[in-house]
Order: sequence, then structure tokens, then C-alpha cells
Amino acid sequence: MDKRVLVIDDDVRLGILYSRVLAEIGYTVDAVVSDKDALSRAATGKYPVAILDIEMPGMSGLELIHELKRVAPDMKVVLNSAYSYFKSDFQSWLADAYVVKSSDLEPLKDTIVRLVES
Repeated sequence: MDKRVLVIDDDVRLGILYSRVLAEIGYTVDAVVSDKDALSRAATGKYPVAILDIEMPGMSGLELIHELKRVAPDMKVVLNSAYSYFKSDFQSWLADAYVVKSSDLEPLKDTIVRLVES
């Protein structure tokens, strides 16, 4: 099982935090801040799961999820936003999971493990 995670978020610090937290449970994280980098990395097929922010410059996460599913159809996508109201947007239904950003990272870690190991 490939324990790699692609983090797509315009907040560099969040990518660093997620890298550290997920490394503690055996995952390797690559973090990118742009839609172009995200699509390039996803197309390699190395990532069983991506954590995707919704509000980003350029292509929003809700737009980007369509492209990610096109270039990497087997990759699971976890939408990760500080705003829970995006859950009701029908575009978010393409995601395999939705985790609201919080200081408690246990729900995110549990979701990653569940998606990668299922």
C-alpha cells in the first residue's frame, strides 16, 4: 500500500503541519500551492489520496476536483475547508470525504487512514 498524500492548499504552513502530523502515522506528504502543480503531481499516479482546500487562488477546489478526477480517477479526494457550508454545494459531492479544518487533526488523520486502507 502506497502511503503518500498530496496536500493542495495555498497556505504553505498548513502543508508543513499536515506533513509532520501524517508522517507520525507513516505517511509521506507532498504539498503544493497551485492548481497546475496539483494536476501535474496527481497525473503521476503516486497518490492514493489528496487533501484539497476549497478557497484557493486560480481554480477553486470545487473546480479542481473535477480535473483531479479526470487525470487521476483512482485517487481519493478529501475536501478540507474552514467553511462547513461548502458541504451542501453539489460539486463537493465528487469528494470521497469532507473534513472541516480544525485544530483537532484526528478527524483528518482518521479519514486519510480509512481512505488509503480501504
